[in-house]
Amino acid sequence: MSDDKTLQVLNQFNAAFQKHDPSLLEGLLAEDCVLENSGPAPDGSRHEGLAACREFWSAIAADANANFEPEEVWASGDRGIIRWKLSWGPGPKDHVRGVNLMRLRDGLIVEGMGYVKG
Repeated sequence: MSDDKTLQVLNQFNAAFQKHDPSLLEGLLAEDCVLENSGPAPDGSRHEGLAACREFWSAIAADANANFEPEEVWASGDRGIIRWKLSWGPGPKDHVRGVNLMRLRDGLIVEGMGYVKG
């Protein structure tokens, strides 16, 4: 898989959160998708399968009170890294920064592992 194709998928994935439009996730997730969220501590929650991953990510994408800002998106073959900031208010402490480690297969997201700065 080319870096450009991986970046295209990751940029559309990010757009779902920036535009608060979960429909942009359609066609991006594999049937056997697995996501590990950053919380709750210590290991986060695990979501397996297309429906579970789509439901989890769609809820975040639809949250109009959340402001998602990708800080860096990087790809190497079928792997990608999204460094981001998620804000929920105007205060200087109303945000968290983190990273998603992504893996794609055949142009679809099969794995997303989320980590936050603690």
